[in-house]
Amino acid sequence: MSMVLDGIRVVELAEALAGPYGAMLLGDLGADVIKVERNGSGDQSRGWGPPFVGTESAYYLATNRNKRSITLNYDHPFGAEILQRLLSTADVFICNQPSKLSLQRRGLDPETLRAKYPRLIYCSISGYGFTGPKAEQPGYDILAQAEAGVMSFTGDPDGGPLRFPIAIADMTTGMYSAMGILGALFARERNGKGDYLDMALFDSQLTWLANVGSSYLNAGVSPHRWGNAHPNIVPYQLFRGSDARFFVVGVGTQEQWRRLVGILGAEELVSDARFANNAARNQNREQLIPILQGKFDSLPSSDWLAKLKGADIPAAPIQTVGEALGDAQTLARGLVVELEHPTLQSAKSIANPIRFRERPIIYRMPPPLLGEHSRSILFELKYSESEVALAMKEACRAGA
Repeated sequence: MSMVLDGIRVVELAEALAGPYGAMLLGDLGADVIKVERNGSGDQSRGWGPPFVGTESAYYLATNRNKRSITLNYDHPFGAEILQRLLSTADVFICNQPSKLSLQRRGLDPETLRAKYPRLIYCSISGYGFTGPKAEQPGYDILAQAEAGVMSFTGDPDGGPLRFPIAIADMTTGMYSAMGILGALFARERNGKGDYLDMALFDSQLTWLANVGSSYLNAGVSPHRWGNAHPNIVPYQLFRGSDARFFVVGVGTQEQWRRLVGILGAEELVSDARFANNAARNQNREQLIPILQGKFDSLPSSDWLAKLKGADIPAAPIQTVGEALGDAQTLARGLVVELEHPTLQSAKSIANPIRFRERPIIYRMPPPLLGEHSRSILFELKYSESEVALAMKEACRAGA
C-alpha cells in the first residue's frame, strides 16, 4: 500500500528527542528514515534509563520506530565520504548540532550542503536557533520551559513554578519541524528547490503561551498559577467524590451550568447573582468551588461521572498511565503500536494520531539496533563488497 511520503529519504543526524521524534513522524508517513549514529554509544537516549528492556532503553524505543540505523565516524575520511554520498540521495537532512563552526569544519553546515544539493531540505534543530544573542548556547527542554514563561504559571497557586513532566519543548519542536518539512516538500514540488529550517526549542515552546501570550500582548495581563483550575472558565477543574477519587469537570456553556446545578440538586445557584454567568462565576470562584465540592462529597466519583455523562456535561476520571493505555477508546482506536523486534519479544509505542483513509500509516519497522542496517545501506549507496568490508572495519565499526 502506498504511503504519503513514499520515495522520500530522510537522513537524521540527531539525538535525544526533538530531532528523532520529528524524524519518526516522517517515517510514520512513509519516508525512508536513515538514522546516522555515533560509533560505540549511538543516540544518547539509548542510555537513558532505567527502565531498560533487554539492551534497549524504553526512552529510545519511544521515538525511533520506522527507521534504519547506520553507525558512522564522519570525522574519519571514509566516514565523511559515506555521509556525503548518503546526503546526495536524501530529500531531507535533520541535524541537531548547535555549533555552526563544528558543522562548517565537517562540511555539514546549511550553506555548504544547500549549495551542493539544491533540492535538499535542511532542518536544523537547536536550543535557540542560529540567530539572536543566545544562538549556539546549549539548549534543553527544561531551559525552554523556564525561559519561554510556561513554568511561571504552572503549578498550584501557593506553590512554586513547575516543569511539565513530559519534554513538551522537545516534542513540540519535533512536531513543528515535521510540519515545516512537509511544507518545504510541497513547495519543492512547485519550484524544484529545497529549503532551510532553523528550528529552536525556545521558539517552539513560546507558542505554548497561546491565549496567555495574547492576554499579555493585547491586554497587558500576566497569568497566575491556577493549579488545575482554568483562568477563564468556571467551573473547569478537579473535584473529588466521597471515595476521595478525583475527576475533572469542564463547564463551558451556560446550558451545561444549568444542567450541572440540576444534577447536584443546587438549583438555587442559578438565581444567585454571584454565579449568574461565567464572568460572575470567575469573579466569585472562591465562594462557588467549596459549594460545588460540598455537593460532590455526597457520592462516590463513579456515581458522579455516570450522572455527569447522563446529563451531557464534560467530565472524566483521572486515569493512571496504565489505565489510559488500556482504555477502551485507546484500544478501539489502535493507539498502541506493537512491533516485532530483533532482540526483544516486541517493542511497543504510542501510535501516530494522524489518521488517513486513503494512505494509512503503516508501522513497518521497530526501533533499530545500533548500526543494524549499516551494511545494507552501504550496498544501497553502490559501495562494493570490498568497500563495505573496509567501511565496516574503519568508518562504521563500534569504537572508531
